[in-house]
Amino acid sequence: MPVKRFLIQGIVQGVGFRYFARRAARELKLAGYVRNLADGSVEAVARGDEGTLAVLEATLRRGPSASRVESVKVEDHSGDINHDEFVIR
Repeated sequence: MPVKRFLIQGIVQGVGFRYFARRAARELKLAGYVRNLADGSVEAVARGDEGTLAVLEATLRRGPSASRVESVKVEDHSGDINHDEFVIR
């Protein structure tokens, strides 16, 4: 299954974005993780089929109500996901 990396920029830290992403990914039954990065952005890495990953991307672009997503960069990720759940790191 493909693995995608999403880099979300904007007002995305301190607004519940990681919990929002985890809830969305778990509802979609994706495996992976989400974490804050030092530059103020959020990184999410998810494994699943292309259609489901596209749904996650659309959800991340929307973000929780307190956030303001300015951009989402998506790229194929060569790393592997070693677990079957979606977690916050």
